Amino acid sequence: MSTLEVDSLSKAYGSVQALRGTSFGVDQGEIFGFVGSNGAGKTTTMRIALGVLAPDAGEVRWAGRPVDHAVRRRIGYMPEERGLYPKMKVGDQLTYLARLHGMPAAEATAAMERWTETLGVDGRRGDEVQKLSLGNQQRVQLAAALVHDPEILVLDEPFSGLDPVAVDVMSGVLRDRADAGVPVVFSSHQLELVEQLCDRVGIIKDGEMVAVGGIDELRRVGSPRWAVAVPAGAGAGAAGGGAGAGWVDAPGVRVLDAGTAGAQQRVVFETAHAGAEQAVLRAALDRGPVLEFAPVLPSLTELYRHVVSAREDVGGQDSPETTTEGDAA
Repeated sequence: MSTLEVDSLSKAYGSVQALRGTSFGVDQGEIFGFVGSNGAGKTTTMRIALGVLAPDAGEVRWAGRPVDHAVRRRIGYMPEERGLYPKMKVGDQLTYLARLHGMPAAEATAAMERWTETLGVDGRRGDEVQKLSLGNQQRVQLAAALVHDPEILVLDEPFSGLDPVAVDVMSGVLRDRADAGVPVVFSSHQLELVEQLCDRVGIIKDGEMVAVGGIDELRRVGSPRWAVAVPAGAGAGAAGGGAGAGWVDAPGVRVLDAGTAGAQQRVVFETAHAGAEQAVLRAALDRGPVLEFAPVLPSLTELYRHVVSAREDVGGQDSPETTTEGDAA
C-alpha cells in the first residue's frame, strides 16, 4: 500500500517558526482530516507538499520516494483561495486544466462533463466563473482538483461556504475517491464534519503535530469519562448526598457535569485510576435503580479544545500563514 508521508517538515518565515518537525502519513483509501487554529501550519504544510513552498528541512514522499514534479502532476490540489480564472468559462477552464495535466483533448472534455455533472454545475459550463455564486465556485474548484483523475487529493478548506446539500455532495465525492484508493487530505474548521467523514485526524498547534490517530483512538486519550443517572429525588442511601452530585464523591473521581432533567439526575465524571467508576456505581445503586451507567467519549470538538488552547492574536504578531495564506481551522 502506498502512503503519502509528510516527514519532519520545518519552515520559518524570518523569525517566525511556522513548522516544527511536522510529520504524519496518509494511506491509500484513507481520508485524513488536518485541523488546527489560525496560523498553526496547515496551509504551509500543504503548499510544501505541492512544491509551492520549499521546506527548510524534511521532505514529502509518495510510495517511499520524494515527491517530485512528475508526482505533483498527479496530485489534485484545492487551495483555500480560489485559484480559477474569473473571466474564463467553466467548461473551457476545466478542459484546459485537464489538458495541462497531460490528458488528450477528448478525455479532458469527457472528464469535464463528468465532474461538472457529478458536482451539480453542468448547467453552468458556459458561464464565466466570476458570475457563479461562491458555493458554485467552490464546486468548480473541486472539479478542477479532480478533472485529471489524480492519484492524491490535497484540499484546503474544501467545505468553506457550502450549503448542506453541497456539503453532502462533496462528502460523497471524497468518500468515493478514497474508496477508489486515493489518499485524501483536507483541512477544515468544521470539526463535526471531520469527525463524521475522516478515517484519521491530525491536530497541529504552532507548527507541531500534537495528536494523530483514528477518531475512536483519539477520543480515548486522557482520563476516562463516565455517565451515571438515577431517579431524581431518590433517597441518599448509604452514599449520602442530596440534590447535587455529592453522592458521587469518591477517591480519584472528578465531577464534570451534574443536573436534573425530568425524572432523572445525571452526572458525568472522570476517573483518575481504573476501578474508581465502580465506587460511583455502588453509590448510585445505594440510591436505588440505576437508569444509566456508561462510558462517555468526547467529541472531536471537545478533544480539540483539550489539546489546543484558544489562540488569540490580540496585540501579538501573526505568522505569515495567518496574514497571507488564510489558514483557518
